[in-house]
Amino acid sequence: MSDLKTFNQYRPLLFSIAYRMLGTVADAEDMVQETFLRWQKTAGVTVNSAKTYLSTIVTRLCIDHLRSARVRREQYVGPWLPEPMLTQQTSDPADAVELADTLSTAFLMLMENLSPLERAVFLLREVFDYDYSDVGRMVDKTPTYCRQLVRRARQHLTSQRPRFEVSPQRQEQLVQQFLRACQQGDLQGLIRLLSEDITFCSDGGGKVAAALKPVQGAVKVARLLLNIRRHKPPSTRDYSVEINGQSGILQFVDEQLSYVYTFDFSGDRIQTIYTQGSPDKLMLLKQKIASEQHVFSAF
Repeated sequence: MSDLKTFNQYRPLLFSIAYRMLGTVADAEDMVQETFLRWQKTAGVTVNSAKTYLSTIVTRLCIDHLRSARVRREQYVGPWLPEPMLTQQTSDPADAVELADTLSTAFLMLMENLSPLERAVFLLREVFDYDYSDVGRMVDKTPTYCRQLVRRARQHLTSQRPRFEVSPQRQEQLVQQFLRACQQGDLQGLIRLLSEDITFCSDGGGKVAAALKPVQGAVKVARLLLNIRRHKPPSTRDYSVEINGQSGILQFVDEQLSYVYTFDFSGDRIQTIYTQGSPDKLMLLKQKIASEQHVFSAF
C-alpha cells in the first residue's frame, strides 16, 4: 500500500496541513518527510483511505511538535512571526480569497492563540473540510468533543479573524503606494495609508535589528518606518510580490534578501504590518529564489 505515487498525490495536502499547523516551511517539510517514512512501513497493510491515513499521521506529528516547541516560542527574542512563503496568483477570485484567508500571516498568528489540539481540529474541519467522525479518529477524540473544540476555537477567533474585503488588486495598489511613500520619505502620505490603530510587528529572531515589542498607532508606525528607511543603504531594492496569498514585499540589500513585509488590510487601509528578518526563517526562501532563478521587477 505504501507506494510513492499515492504518497505524492497527497503530498501538497500534507504540506498544507503542516504549514498551517506550524507556521514554518522547514518544520512543515520535516513533518511531511517523517510522514513518508511512516507511510513506507505500511507495505502489505490494508489502508481504507490513504488520504485520511496520511492526514492522520501528519496531524499527530504536528501536534507533538507544537507541544515540544511551545517552550521555545515562549523564550523567543521579540515577537514570533510565521515563516513567509511565496505563493502564485490565481485567476479565480474565490480561490484567491480562500488562499488569503488561511495562509495569511494574520491567520497564522491567530492559530498561535489555540492549543495544538484545538488548532488541529479547527483546521481539519474548517479549512480542510473533514467530517467530524474522521477528525475524531485523526486526533483520537470523540466527534462530540471535536465539535466542542471547533465551537470554542471559532468563538475565540471570530472577533479577531481577518476579513479580506480588500481585493487583491487594491491590496497591490496599497502596497505600491506604501513603498512609494517610504521611498520618498512622505510622512503624511504614509499616515493616510495606515489605520489609526495600526500595529507594526517585526521578527528578527534575536539576530538582526527588529522592534522587541509591537508598535501601535499610525503616527508612531509611520515615523518608525521612515526612520528605518533612512538607515537603509543605497543598494536597497524593494519588490512587490504575492506572499502567503496576499500582496507583500521582498526587500534586498546588496542583492541579498534582507526582510519580507506582509500586511493585514482592513477598510481600504493597512491594519497590520509584519516584517520578517530572522535569517533562520528567510533561509529556505533565499534558497528557493536562487534555485528557481526568480526574476522580480524592482519598484
